[in-house]
Amino acid sequence: MSGALYTREILRLAVSIPHQQRLDHPDGTAELRSRTCGSKVAADVALAEGGTIQYLGLEISACALGQASAAILGAQAIGKSGAEIESTRAGLAAFLTGQAGSPGTWPDMDKLTAAREHQGRHAAILLPYDTVIAALADAAAKQQAA
Repeated sequence: MSGALYTREILRLAVSIPHQQRLDHPDGTAELRSRTCGSKVAADVALAEGGTIQYLGLEISACALGQASAAILGAQAIGKSGAEIESTRAGLAAFLTGQAGSPGTWPDMDKLTAAREHQGRHAAILLPYDTVIAALADAAAKQQAA
């Protein structure tokens, strides 16, 4: 294994998570826990007219890698559609499993490169994405039921 897992860049991201406050009136919400590492993420979304994320609320209880991943997601999620979040998550997962050469195009995604060799950390890195995707699905279900 090469290099440090918790780099200065990862630690910087871990302490700079945006949108760390739950929303009072979300359109959708989800809470997920990783069975492999115990990380927990809660996400609330409020949607704009076209179904993109207008407001995001996050509550993160995860290792530095999960926190760094949440910071990257939080910095980019506003204005994104569910399809864009899902596509970014799929690309990141493909990178972590060695099926893609890049973790993605969002700023700071490259900071997650050191975690590629550490399979046990992949769930924590993907958990923020999975939780936001679940919150978007909850919003869609509520919208259909209305």
